[in-house]
Amino acid sequence: MLTMIIYTAKLNRRRLAAGGVTALVLVCALAVLFGVFDRGSTSAGEVISPKKLRTAEDRLSFLGSYGWLVREEPLAVEEILIPKEMGPEYDDYLALQSQQGFDLQKYAGKRVRRYTYEILNYPTGETGVQASLLIYKNTVVGADVLSPALDGFIHGLEMPQAAPSPQTAQKTAVQELS
Repeated sequence: MLTMIIYTAKLNRRRLAAGGVTALVLVCALAVLFGVFDRGSTSAGEVISPKKLRTAEDRLSFLGSYGWLVREEPLAVEEILIPKEMGPEYDDYLALQSQQGFDLQKYAGKRVRRYTYEILNYPTGETGVQASLLIYKNTVVGADVLSPALDGFIHGLEMPQAAPSPQTAQKTAVQELS
């Protein structure tokens, strides 16, 4: 024999609404506490993953995580072919990428998109400095910061404490990638 128990309760609309508002406030407070609404920002020193950079905002956030303030609109967006074979003229540039954790040789023969942005907050106050991101399938596979000036420099994404020394061999390799 099957017994069924039915319980009925009379709910006041005001109490129901107050309970709903209380629950909503509690959920929002927990979300703020655990940082659910703070996805786009990073704490000092926290670098955003180079993977899944699908939008312009993602690329800007990635550069921003290194401390760079750049113009929102890129100076250039180019599709370039990474050479299948890289001679000794690329050694310095490949070493620079390797120091940053990028293996550009892994993408030899692949087409990548290069986004070049103007840096607005270079530590020396120099203007015209550029940050470039090499992106393959929404993943950064190479990056650099360079001065296009005749006596310019090139270095990785880490913000320098002082002006870097000129490294024309690396700059030549970057220009040859174009």
